[in-house]
Amino acid sequence: MDMDGVLVHEETAIPGADRFLANLRTREAPFLVLTNNSIYTPRDLAARLRASGLEVPEASIWTSALATAKFLEDQRPGGSAFVIGEAGLTTALHDSGYTLTERAPDYVVLGETRTYSFERIALAIRLIVNGARFIATNPDPTGPSPDGPLPATGSVAALITRATGVDPYYVGKPNPLMMRSALNAIDAHSETTAMIGDRMDTDIVSGLEAGLETILVLTGISTRESAERYPYRPSRIVDSVADLAALLE
Repeated sequence: MDMDGVLVHEETAIPGADRFLANLRTREAPFLVLTNNSIYTPRDLAARLRASGLEVPEASIWTSALATAKFLEDQRPGGSAFVIGEAGLTTALHDSGYTLTERAPDYVVLGETRTYSFERIALAIRLIVNGARFIATNPDPTGPSPDGPLPATGSVAALITRATGVDPYYVGKPNPLMMRSALNAIDAHSETTAMIGDRMDTDIVSGLEAGLETILVLTGISTRESAERYPYRPSRIVDSVADLAALLE
């Protein structure tokens, strides 16, 4: 399941989310909370969810940073990267055996941060021009904040692409790779797994392309009307996870 718009809005739990998670635990159903946000580590996110009244263990959180680190570990074990991002991304790459460097890295890895540095973006551009491969954790152009949308990974990636002519490989949703890595993390199979999300263009399409049942909730970005504009449909649409909690009881 997605996190923002499904379980929480900013720092506030969505009504019924606690009951839904409790019912999953009662049934001993394995689950993962997925997020394209690469800023935080699973420990950070578990603490943030706990502060909202939701109990989700670290092991049940899968971020685009973890998916990116797993992808790079598989592609080029023991490689090196120049990283624009925060602890969620740098910790994941360190844990996967990667060396972080500014000198001739194998990859430039772009993630999300609240303090994008012009100097580091300029260095990323030069490294890519000189041959570093370009990876981005996710394509989201904006992220939420109490004051309104903020530029996110996709927007900064577009800037770097315009300057270099090189498109990044995006690992996070809607890339089905993120879904496959999440399935592997809990030893699940697509035929018996559902993806719950609030966005048609990331959650639902990535679940659909990975062969999962897809459930759209209306507590985030999408409405029933906006969902109709897409050429694909979720398996079902519900008002919120509270409706799914009732189904599990």
